[in-house]
Amino acid sequence: MRSPFASRKWQLLLVLWVLELLLVFLAVRVAAWIRFLHDPDTHAVFVQDEPLRGLIVAVFVTTAMAAFGLYQAYVRYQRHDLVLRLVLSFAFGGIGLLVLYYLLPQVYIGRGILAMALLLALLAVLASRKLAQRLFRGNGFKRRILVLGAGGNAALVQAGLLDHPSILLIGFVPLPNQAVMVADDLLVHPVCSLAEFGKRLRVYEIVSAPDERRGGLPMEDMLACAQNGIVVTDLSSFLEREIGMVEIAAVDPSWLLFSGGFDRSLPRRLSKRFFDLVAASALLLVTWPLMLGVALGIWLESGAPVMFRQSRVGEGGRVFDLLKFRSMRLDAEGDGVARWAQQADARITRFGSFIRVTRLDELPQLFNVLRGQMSLVGPRPERPFFVDQLSSAIRYYPVRHCVKPGLTGWAQLRYPYGASVEDAREKLKFDLFYAKNHNFLFDLVILVQTLEVVVFRRGAR
Repeated sequence: MRSPFASRKWQLLLVLWVLELLLVFLAVRVAAWIRFLHDPDTHAVFVQDEPLRGLIVAVFVTTAMAAFGLYQAYVRYQRHDLVLRLVLSFAFGGIGLLVLYYLLPQVYIGRGILAMALLLALLAVLASRKLAQRLFRGNGFKRRILVLGAGGNAALVQAGLLDHPSILLIGFVPLPNQAVMVADDLLVHPVCSLAEFGKRLRVYEIVSAPDERRGGLPMEDMLACAQNGIVVTDLSSFLEREIGMVEIAAVDPSWLLFSGGFDRSLPRRLSKRFFDLVAASALLLVTWPLMLGVALGIWLESGAPVMFRQSRVGEGGRVFDLLKFRSMRLDAEGDGVARWAQQADARITRFGSFIRVTRLDELPQLFNVLRGQMSLVGPRPERPFFVDQLSSAIRYYPVRHCVKPGLTGWAQLRYPYGASVEDAREKLKFDLFYAKNHNFLFDLVILVQTLEVVVFRRGAR
């Protein structure tokens, strides 16, 4: 199966990134021209290194934009959210550049040029995004999707595509002897062959979503559609590609087996391990003073110990001791019974609430990464008590253990903190997507977007 990350959606995001990289680069050139408008000799000297300096600014700014979720394939912004994310991205990108200029003064472009370039680039990117939203808002630019089936599986498509920015749902074709669970006004009844019907309605893709596969699908008609250039996709692959998750209710073992993914090759394992070692070591070098401050804060509020070990289930179902800064009272589970963390949990201390929201309590897990028990990116590890409970209640739950657990993960970006079996079921959809599609680029995307989770305080309890 072709990876979802090779789809047109991700290609368009790559084009968007290149265009905005160019906008920021041009903003640096314009800012330099304005700054040295009356000093052509200085401008001539500056221009010699301007391409490299402009590219550095563009890379830092667009990387910060990625960290704040501005290159997500599955994002739908709320009102004013775009402006806030852009402002924060340029602020953090500017701070990063100041740090770089301190370390490498030879690439410094000057405070005046930097401030002017960031302002010009911010206005240019904001204007281009607003213009693109207006241009592509109409249905004429959306992919036209027709769904075969109108039962429970078809309803999953309707729920997943709610307010989708790039897809227009034409309707649902009910299948003989199968239940109808979508609204009547969404049903369509072809009066000709399916291929001719799709051609008339300019259908781009047909999604096969029957509740019962045996004898329920018009295979000859679907083949004719494929021959006429209409993309024909099964429900599981469509939801995986468009929503970034594996819909457990629609998946059978054969699809998981034959749909590809689950890269366990030696190059992938070696590259992931090398990246974990380098990145975890770098993060420890940067954050050790912060870790000392957290430890002091815990000790001043509630005494020792400042850290605790807790059994978690890792790759292959193996149990290991996870390290965390203590955020709860010493008697949080005095009766020995494991409990889900809840909103406004009375067991959490005041300082503990702060380090949980900011994710500082997770920093000791960098040592778990160095030991090889965890990766920087992967499904969050659960306690053995909950794993046993969830494995018996949720289909395919043990599949998430085919990769190392992570300090952060796709589910943490896509779903809030889980504190129930139902939450675990929803998060598993994203964990399975990661297990099937993980690669180096995907790991980088997750890492930079984790900053968005921390800044906007999503998901922590």
